[in-house]
Amino acid sequence: MSLLDTQALRDATPGCQSGIVHFNHAGASLPSQATLDAIIAHLHREARDGPMEAGEHGALLLENARRAAAQLLNAPASSIAFASSGSAAWNMAFQALAPWQPGDRILVGRHEWGGNLASMQLAVQAGARVEVIPCDATGAVCPLALEAMIDARVKLIDLTWLPANGGLINPAQAIGEIAKKHAIPYFIDAGQAVGQVPVDVQALHCDVLKSAGRKHLRGPRGTALLYVRPAFLAQLNPAQRDVFSAPWTADGFDLRNDARRFETSEVSYALLAGLGNALQEINRLGIEQVWQTIRQTRQQIREALGQIPGITVHDLGASQSGLIAFNLAGWDAFELKRRLGLQRINIGANGVAYTPLDMQARGLASVARISVSPLNNADDIERLLAALRALRG
Repeated sequence: MSLLDTQALRDATPGCQSGIVHFNHAGASLPSQATLDAIIAHLHREARDGPMEAGEHGALLLENARRAAAQLLNAPASSIAFASSGSAAWNMAFQALAPWQPGDRILVGRHEWGGNLASMQLAVQAGARVEVIPCDATGAVCPLALEAMIDARVKLIDLTWLPANGGLINPAQAIGEIAKKHAIPYFIDAGQAVGQVPVDVQALHCDVLKSAGRKHLRGPRGTALLYVRPAFLAQLNPAQRDVFSAPWTADGFDLRNDARRFETSEVSYALLAGLGNALQEINRLGIEQVWQTIRQTRQQIREALGQIPGITVHDLGASQSGLIAFNLAGWDAFELKRRLGLQRINIGANGVAYTPLDMQARGLASVARISVSPLNNADDIERLLAALRALRG
């Protein structure tokens, strides 16, 4: 039995009433009616009272969201900032590490998100090098190999904790312990982790962590959260500033002394009201129960996939998340996604650009991806499996 009341969650989620089977929660999950109501309510307030006049109430909603995010991550509220996307949040923090010098080293896992690697090219142009930490026998980033790579030139360790192209869970805490031991900045891309697995930034020893709101948190698109360890904040000099992030004082424009130095005066209070509600919902459910429910569902699907001829599962690691990467013989992953979509079954598909280092290392051009949620029930699973059995030809 599920540890959560799946039917109650589905009853509160409009997308679950539409007849669509949704297994693309790693791309974007389905918001609850209450999250939609929170967004719409603030839009109505702006239309009724004036958008600027509604801002005072919006600011209260934003702070509610900040406190809820802090609770979920075991962090102080002052360490949380909001952004328009996970990539934007990560990029702002990365650029704030500048200036980069020739010979600086950036150590990344083989599963690094392509968008992060693209942002690192600014450092590469300045003479820095991006180097890949070797994997262990299971395909996860190897902490022992990382330890052997450390020297005085390492300026950043960056880890994509749960990669987008499969169910691998990298050893984020063990890597954080090494980073802390050597006083090296440590960034975590937790885009697939927050809202799916327990995240404790104190135990992870990370300096920066980011996640999008639209994935497992079930928040709206156009929202993301950024955690910055308070003692690390002074090392970050944001390139983007305005009168909110660097307010005017008697001595000039001074950067805020909390994570809000990464925010701007222009935000969508409506979207952040939705994100705040989604964060509050997951806090009420309990992330441990969410994770246990996901594990049960993913195990059931993985075992069933193993019984379908022609399916190859591509997940790495000693333990896996609720993401399942696979290919079906004779099918391009993107065409498989499209064909299932015609049957109102949503899955994901990833190409090389998402995780280029890992995909190329394994010789994979693309993978289909199932990602599960506490919203998925037995009927969802059976419809998915029946469709795959029919398509194997």
